[in-house]
Amino acid sequence: GDPIEIGGVRVAFPPAGHVLGSAQIAVERAGFRIVAAGDYARAPNPTCTAFEPVPCDIFITEATFGLPVFRHPPAATEIGRLLTSIDRFPERSHLVGVYALGKAQRVIRLLRDAGYEAPIHLHGALRRLCDYYVTEGIDLGELRDATTDRGKTTDFAGAVVLGPPSAFAATWIRRFADPLIAFASGWMQVRARARQRGVELPLIISDHCDWDGLTATLTEIAPSEVWVTHGREEALVRWCALEGLPARPLHLVGYEDEAE
Repeated sequence: GDPIEIGGVRVAFPPAGHVLGSAQIAVERAGFRIVAAGDYARAPNPTCTAFEPVPCDIFITEATFGLPVFRHPPAATEIGRLLTSIDRFPERSHLVGVYALGKAQRVIRLLRDAGYEAPIHLHGALRRLCDYYVTEGIDLGELRDATTDRGKTTDFAGAVVLGPPSAFAATWIRRFADPLIAFASGWMQVRARARQRGVELPLIISDHCDWDGLTATLTEIAPSEVWVTHGREEALVRWCALEGLPARPLHLVGYEDEAE
């Protein structure tokens, strides 16, 4: 939040609302401002500071979910589906695939906010970042290790277990008897992706803007020009053209669909 001066250019880092500590980059000189948003989200996220709209001349936006088909439901609704499944199948452990940075902590906090007070079990790959979030004041409740615990498979009946996607193809998953596989991602809106992963309970929880979030942000900021990258550039550029907003794709080498 504190701007700095570099060679006559003012640089600031407004929050992006994506994960803890995520920031946009705003550079300004002689009254001309460019904002590179990076990954950002507009939906409420209890684990990080909300996105801050910054008026600018050029806004560089991501387009991870830059197609009109991507309209994500409220995260609380998806967590409600998970809790309903836990009540319906108390004999089964619920294994939720999450990414270690941001998604794991958000899902845990959403569960706590929905009133789930039982211990949540973690694959070891998630523990370090969860502990870091706690040191930053994000209360995640009681967390237990699901990697080193050597209990019987039945010990996890009815439990919520979080693990990274890679763990679901490893021997780790064998410790759970008849697990119900869930996965938390904006991509779970694409049914084919859920089937490919063997996901029984797809949870559409995204840390990126959906289509409505992207277009609403561009309308709110109203920059003189938009550069679109990291996703479905063409659809968002077309929307800008229809709205009379100058825009162009900014193709960056190495950026494909993000595993979010």
